[in-house]
Parts: sequence; structure tokens; C-alpha cells
Amino acid sequence: MTTMNVPDPVEIDIEKSMETGDEVISKTRIIVRRFMRNKTAVAGLVIFILLCLFSTAGVFLQKWDKTTLDVFNIGTGPSADHWFGTTQSGRDLFAQMVEGLRTSILIGLIVGAGATLIAAIYGCTMAYFGGRTMRIMLFILETLIMVPSILIVAIVTSGGGGLKDNIPGWVLLTIVLLVFGWMAAARLIRSLGQSLMTREFVKAAQFMGVPPLKIVWRHLVPNIGSLLVLELTRGVTFAILSEVAFSFIGIGIKDPDVSLGVLIGQSTAQISSYPWMFWFPLIAMFFLTGSLSMMNDGLRDAFDPNSTSVGQAKKKKK
Repeated sequence: MTTMNVPDPVEIDIEKSMETGDEVISKTRIIVRRFMRNKTAVAGLVIFILLCLFSTAGVFLQKWDKTTLDVFNIGTGPSADHWFGTTQSGRDLFAQMVEGLRTSILIGLIVGAGATLIAAIYGCTMAYFGGRTMRIMLFILETLIMVPSILIVAIVTSGGGGLKDNIPGWVLLTIVLLVFGWMAAARLIRSLGQSLMTREFVKAAQFMGVPPLKIVWRHLVPNIGSLLVLELTRGVTFAILSEVAFSFIGIGIKDPDVSLGVLIGQSTAQISSYPWMFWFPLIAMFFLTGSLSMMNDGLRDAFDPNSTSVGQAKKKKK
């Protein structure tokens, strides 16, 4: 079975520019221009940046601490003193939203970036060595995929003693999601890496005696950059949704730690009595995951030379 060489999408745009006499633009500028012409993707980026600013700078705007109880305003709606209202115990929801959003974003970024890096190294290593080494690594990968991650999360984050008493719950959940979040991407990267192994620059590096790990890091990983960027945004979204789902059913982050999943789970039973406790974190989650999805779609179109949804990023000679 022969493997077809997959051309770099951005190189196609550069070659077309050279053939038509246009000024050649760098790969990065082409991608940025195509992304910035996609209004939906730019809107997603703006929303994501605003949410990140809210989760970091919001601590300087809040009037109450997340643990402070206002006994004179228990279960009250949004007001001048409590912008997002208070919980049934009298805690300020705005302060808890700042903390919860920051925790969810932090988990998403760590898991998304870490899982993408692990998948890139593991998948490219399988593609480079091939043969028996690839079969062993693929067997390990398939074995890990069959392990029920929800059971591991429940064991690690529940019960007393051990790691749970010494490490914050969100850190434990981040580690578990990181362990199980890279496997699907690694299989995809392996397939693409196998096609890159037939390229001339890889064969030349092998002929010159370049160490295998250096070939993987300097030649294979950079040439699947577009896939890694898309996997990064998907990984962040997956981690945030997983955190919300696990915390919602009570096996993820638990009180006193706060996250979007914790806030949504705690307010579900009181949605009719305290609707603001449910809708504020739920809307924040929709904006967060929705902005990431819009960014992912924009990046996919920016890396795709056949996409016409954002026009052409060419600069004509004067």
C-alpha cells in the first residue's frame, strides 16, 4: 500500500503567488490574514479574550470574597451590592463566577496544550520508528483507550486520605484529563506522520545521521503544525466540557474549590427558586465553549487552501 505525500496547504498558496507574479507572503502572515478575514472566528477570539480578562481582572472588581457570607442578603437576586446575586448561603455569585471561570479556563489550557504536546511526540515517534516499535506503542495506546476514564476520575477525586487531602481537586482532575486526553490525537498524528516519513527532507536527515528524536522534534512535529493547532483548540474545549460534566455529577471538583461545573451542579436543584445561580454559569460556559468552536472553525479555514469562506490572502505588486 503506497502512501501519498500530503502537500503543505500554505505552500500551495505561496506557489500560486509565485506563478501569478504576486508578492510572496510568509506562511504565518497568510494564515493570520485568512483567520482575521473570518468575522465569526475573530468574534470567537474576542469573546475568549474577554472571558479570560474577566477571570483574571475580575478579582479587582469584586466587592466580596468568594467565601464571605452576607447574612443580610441570602439568596437575593442581582443588585448594586451583588452584581450576580447571592447563593442560598449568602455568598457573592460574582466572586464565585470569577473563581470558577478561571479554574475552568486554566484546566482547559493546561490539558489542551499538554495533551497536544504528548500526542505529537508519541504519534510522531510511532511514525518514525514503525515496525515492531510502532506495534508495541500502538498496543499500549489501544490498551489505555479502553480504560474507563470516568472510573479513574471517581476513584482519584472521591474518598478521603491520600492525594485528595494534599492536592487541590482541580489539580487532580487536570492530571487525570491530561493522562486520557491525548490518545485519539496520537493515532491521527501517527497516520499523518507516516506520510511525512516518505518526504525527501526526512530521508536526507536520516542519511546525514541526525538522531531520531531530533528528526521527530525538528522535522515531523513542525510539519503537522496545522493539525496541532486544531487539536489544541479541540483539546481545550474537550477539557472544559469534561470538567463541567464530571463536576456536575459530583465526581470532579468539589467544594470548597469552585468551577463552572460546580456552580451549575449546585444550582440545578434550585433553578426555580434561584434562577440566577444557574443561568449565569451556564451562559458563561456556552460563551466559553462557543468561542472556542468559532476559533477552531476559523483556524481550519485559515489552514485550508481550498476554502473560499474568507477570501484570498494575497498582496498584489504595485
